[in-house]
Amino acid sequence: MTWYEIFPTISTSFIALSAILVAIGWRLIILRKREAHEKTMIAAAVAAVLFFLMYTSRTIFVGNTNWGGPESLETIYRIFLVFHIVLAMVAAVFGISTLVLAFKKSFAKHRKLGRVTAVTWFVTAITGVTVYVLLYLMYPGGHTKPVIDAIFG
Repeated sequence: MTWYEIFPTISTSFIALSAILVAIGWRLIILRKREAHEKTMIAAAVAAVLFFLMYTSRTIFVGNTNWGGPESLETIYRIFLVFHIVLAMVAAVFGISTLVLAFKKSFAKHRKLGRVTAVTWFVTAITGVTVYVLLYLMYPGGHTKPVIDAIFG
């Protein structure tokens, strides 16, 4: 396995780790373990940032992997991919906003937005892992190309 093949696995692992940490952090705050919640959620944010840095670096320097599966599924895959990308952008904005509210100690707003953010983050992580499985496990072999070409052909 080459570095180009393992890089997506590593970056996807960070987004999955981030979602797992968000789930743990949510449970910790339910148990009223605020300090542990705070540390866990910061770790989740760090994992998400590491994913983002790896993903954008790969996109800039290598490009993204194009669909390598059957043509009959390509349109469905592209719609799913666009849904995931839009959802990921929304989740990132929600995540940053939720963190800012926590650091400002606006806990009522943080609590309210945090619930929506966590659920959005879970769906984003699940759809992201699904994209990874489709591109690298189920239908490997798509050529690497710039992101716009990978999305719109």
